[in-house]
Amino acid sequence: MKYRFIAAERARFAVRMLCRLLGVAVSGFYAWLNRGPPSARQLDAELIGRIATIFRASRGSYGSPRVHAELRAQGVGVSRKRVERLMRASNFSASVRRRFPRTTDSRHERPVAPNLLEQKFAADRPDTVWLADISYIPTREGWLYLAAVKDMATREIVGWSMADHLRAELACDALLMAIRRRQPLRGLIAHSDRGVQYASEPYQAILARHGLRCSMSRRGNCLDNAPIESFFGTLKNELVHRTIFSSREAARRALFAWIETWYNRGRRHSSIGFLTPAQAYSQMATAA
Repeated sequence: MKYRFIAAERARFAVRMLCRLLGVAVSGFYAWLNRGPPSARQLDAELIGRIATIFRASRGSYGSPRVHAELRAQGVGVSRKRVERLMRASNFSASVRRRFPRTTDSRHERPVAPNLLEQKFAADRPDTVWLADISYIPTREGWLYLAAVKDMATREIVGWSMADHLRAELACDALLMAIRRRQPLRGLIAHSDRGVQYASEPYQAILARHGLRCSMSRRGNCLDNAPIESFFGTLKNELVHRTIFSSREAARRALFAWIETWYNRGRRHSSIGFLTPAQAYSQMATAA
């Protein structure tokens, strides 16, 4: 790439100066120039190497759209169809999601809140709509339960907690973590399913104390909380179904790294223009 830049600019600037600025040898540039431009096969081989690096970094979860977005972010000009062709030829295929059981128990007599979202999953500012849910992680010691809170605008997991039980404090701890990290304004919509944890007095007391508006899905309608369901599906597909956790502690460490290091800061999301949640938050905060 440096040699190509020098070749393009040598009519305007001295070759020796360009080589010195870019840190390459003059003799190396002329040797490259005499060899002629690389063949299409050589360019494909170089591109496949880049694709392989991105694919491995994504733990085999990226398909061609996200790989293409990452290449563009790295300054590589390439069409999406070409990326798709090279990935197919190299057997780089993203893994397929599996179904997993639900952990919602809505068979209780506690009051439930109306659905304020009605499947309108859109927010143009962070910390205006949060979605919450609980899922399970199998380990050789037994189940580890994970509660998460997702910001609708940035897709970031702003709060989470893990425990070996499904009591209300599991959901409460995730919500309190999100509140401590983001300090949301009063009026934020906190949406969840009708599970007993979210209808419990401790959870509702936290919402009331911080001025957050409670919203709940309709009975038995998982589509009413689809974005957080999608997060858990991605987690299961990209990490849990590929790993046998020897203990709950091993699962805790892996989940922490996956959520905070990969999902929030490294994984590109198609729903926010192939940005990472951290990048989306930074852009939205700057605009605000």
